Amino acid sequence: MRPYLLILVAALGYFVDIYDLVLFNVVKRESLQYIMQGATADDIKHMGIFLFNMQMFGMLAGGLLWGIWGDKRGRVSVLFGSILMYSLANVANAFIFDTTTYAIVRFIAGIGLAGELGAGITLVAETLSKEKRGYGTMIIVTFGALGAVLASLVADKGDWFGAIIANTTGMQLMNWQVAYIIGGVLGLMLLLLRAGALESDMFKQTKAESTVARGDFFSLFRNKERFLKYVYCILVGLPIWYVIGVLVALSEEQFARDFGIAGVKNGTAIMYTYIGLSLGDLISGILSQIFRSRKAVVYLYLMFIVALVLFFLYGMQGASAESYYLMCFLLGTGTGYWAIFVTIASEQFGTNIRSTVTNTVPNFVRGSVPPITMLFKYIAVGFGAVAGALWVGALCVGLALWGISRLEESFSKDLDYNEVA
Repeated sequence: MRPYLLILVAALGYFVDIYDLVLFNVVKRESLQYIMQGATADDIKHMGIFLFNMQMFGMLAGGLLWGIWGDKRGRVSVLFGSILMYSLANVANAFIFDTTTYAIVRFIAGIGLAGELGAGITLVAETLSKEKRGYGTMIIVTFGALGAVLASLVADKGDWFGAIIANTTGMQLMNWQVAYIIGGVLGLMLLLLRAGALESDMFKQTKAESTVARGDFFSLFRNKERFLKYVYCILVGLPIWYVIGVLVALSEEQFARDFGIAGVKNGTAIMYTYIGLSLGDLISGILSQIFRSRKAVVYLYLMFIVALVLFFLYGMQGASAESYYLMCFLLGTGTGYWAIFVTIASEQFGTNIRSTVTNTVPNFVRGSVPPITMLFKYIAVGFGAVAGALWVGALCVGLALWGISRLEESFSKDLDYNEVA
């Protein structure tokens, strides 16, 4: 029964993680309009980008922190520590009233958000049988991605939740404050469920071997083959956050406006994208079990992304808002190999650095959003948004294809081994 409880705990944890991860993009305009009263729309746009980047930089730092901690102290301790940090940060976020504090809190929340997925995937990969662990990671990410849907719904219905809080406590809160508080409370409630999570036997065996160096991040750089394998894992995930961080995140400010589509909202675009991502992860997980191959599924999804991006950039001019949201859903479905991508990274390395890799790889991919966005903006200034998105997308997909071609097939690979320093 224990593996199924572990999957449930990890899936619920990732659900709350994704809720908090995308929440800022959903409520940033409303929160900044209140905090930066009198600011221009352009000022709010640039501040929103800065704050989002602060969250991403926090995730970069957190991926390293929690990854090493997970290999040195245990995977379960990461689950507790990371969720406690981002839950408290999000509660605090509801009561900040200046942009400097906002930036600090988003950075702290980013650190906390970085630990959840890697710890959950590592635990499941080390606990389930090698033939079935793909199903476990599929369930975690498929269910977890729906946290973005809840974030959008809560932000949209914040006045309803706010009325309940006002009647109960007498506090009058705005929608964006309510959304942050609910995210924090959900995380704190989840800590109670995590009390039943147990450490993986593989880690306990490695920990008992005192001669084995655990959580040595720099060991990834001392061996050329190991370093390149690590880089290849990161490259495989770039198209996912290119789609989410550029095409979808800039819907309201850039693409819907350029395509002449009225009524598109970032929060709704993100919601439909993550519904698609959830479906895509479900399909990719099933296909990897049927094909008995992770790499074949990644190749398939990358080709699907190419077709969808081309249609998005050249076939959406003058479309309706409903068609735009459908396109976001399809883009999300196309990027739904996130579970496969993180599982591949986890399966490429030994137990003594598996947590380090599984936490840092997805967070380095998330951390690629600022440079990807800057490159897009740089090209867009001279050649337009469509050309900028096309060239950046081609670069991301090209690097992902190269990366996946260089990695070994890891389906059914035995993970009970350690890396030699």
